[in-house]
Amino acid sequence: QVQLVESGGGLVQAGGSLRLSCAASGRTFSSYGMAWFRQAPGKEREFVAAITSSGNTYYADSVKGRFTISRDNAKNTVYLQMNSLKPEDTAVYYCAARLGYYSGSYRGYPYWGQGTQVTVSS
Repeated sequence: QVQLVESGGGLVQAGGSLRLSCAASGRTFSSYGMAWFRQAPGKEREFVAAITSSGNTYYADSVKGRFTISRDNAKNTVYLQMNSLKPEDTAVYYCAARLGYYSGSYRGYPYWGQGTQVTVSS
């Protein structure tokens, strides 16, 4: 099992940047595929970005070129660097983990953090 704790959310103006962090417990962090999802009020949870255990990355079209996912296995941490933020990026951002191949569906991730709020003002 793995436990996840997100941090780094906050309020930022449009065009600004934030970096989210997700700290994981456990000694097998490097074996997990990690992902970020987000959920805005009244909307379904949506895929943002993922990074596999081997370092391959995947992004939703809406964030390509603006967001970067990375991981530091020595620190058991995955990051989401968010640049050129837009008001439509406002949501609760969740970190998730899974073993096995990449998945872009929230149903494919058994482990979740508690979420961190990101608010982008116009």
